Amino acid sequence: MKLRVVILAGGEGTRLGVLTAKRTKPAVPFGGKYRIIDFPLSNCVNSNLFDIMIVAQYRPHSLVEHIGSGAPWDLNRDFTGGVRILTPYKSRASSWFAGTADALQQNFSFIKSGKPDLLLVLSGDHIYTMDYARMINYHLEKGADLTMATIQVPLEEASRFGIVGIDGENRVNAFVEKPANPPSTLANMGVYLFNFKMLDSALWEDHICPDSSHDFGKDIIPKMVAKGERIYAYPYGSYWVDVGTVESYWQAHMDMLGDEPRLDLNNRDWIIHTRTEERPPVKIKHGAKIENSLICDGSFIERGTIVSNSILSPGVRVKTGAVIRDSIILTDCVIGNNTIIDRAILDKRAQIHTGATVGGRASGELSITMVGKNSIVPENALIHMGASVGQDVVPSDYLSIEVGVGERVQTRRPANEL
Repeated sequence: MKLRVVILAGGEGTRLGVLTAKRTKPAVPFGGKYRIIDFPLSNCVNSNLFDIMIVAQYRPHSLVEHIGSGAPWDLNRDFTGGVRILTPYKSRASSWFAGTADALQQNFSFIKSGKPDLLLVLSGDHIYTMDYARMINYHLEKGADLTMATIQVPLEEASRFGIVGIDGENRVNAFVEKPANPPSTLANMGVYLFNFKMLDSALWEDHICPDSSHDFGKDIIPKMVAKGERIYAYPYGSYWVDVGTVESYWQAHMDMLGDEPRLDLNNRDWIIHTRTEERPPVKIKHGAKIENSLICDGSFIERGTIVSNSILSPGVRVKTGAVIRDSIILTDCVIGNNTIIDRAILDKRAQIHTGATVGGRASGELSITMVGKNSIVPENALIHMGASVGQDVVPSDYLSIEVGVGERVQTRRPANEL
């Protein structure tokens, strides 16, 4: 039986703010040295699935560069499939993807090559470790047309997901996408295993329906449930998170830092593979205090600094007297002398100049401060909690060195000067 994997990796990810201003959501860095796409990709190869197609759309350049030939995942192969990236193209009949189902329909001539029997459809923007082989066996045992992975979520978060109703044998008998008043807490994970012929028929029927939004959750699955197709829920009980918001992205990082981390990257039986560059070892100078943090290669931490409950990506430089708490610092950032970084996310190559404060905290709702790629925070600036500094911002772009709660700073230079 032949199985092909399709990873949907075209998400714009607007709720991630500056992190997706110039990259698709699956290409967003995660966990210090990884990108989000590394998790579903690694799940595939760890499950011995090596025939993978990635459907891209929004700003795919970082994604294409990161994946390359697929060598870090042992996917630089042809005879047994390997990895292929289906980038957007313009034909007489095509346009931007209207939804997840339309993304497959527009690429279906490529996806059906080789005549697979089963198609595993994954989202490229979820953080989890899952053995798909177990789900495949479950699908075959049930004689299912569609098996969808499900997970229990807190009731207060259930309205963010497709909610699944099941009978005593886990057969799906109800499905509603993002209901205002969720009837249960069993959520759709966006991991689908289809019998290929069934999917082909469902996609075409949806394609010719003028009233459809061409989405799996909104259209395909509800119609299949209404027809009484053999759809089964595959129960998943381990760690899974859709890092679709700044808060969920930050929290997923914090989940790695507990004494018993909810997401454990040290499991040698389930390695998360990635593309990395050679960097020198971490250097921590005398008098620096590092606690409960992940520090990546090439980082340089000077004396008199405090790094607590934070993730430092490759090449981060933390200068004398700086304090970093509960923060995510991406590659090659420079944290200046006597600065304070508190509950913040700094994108690649951000520079925080001497004496500046970025972020903060207050009782009540979590509010994360963000600084975009290549941006500079001036000396002695105060960037309050929940504020955002965009991409490529320089000191002359600031109207004041104090940026208020929830305010945004954007570059005022013309695009041809960036």
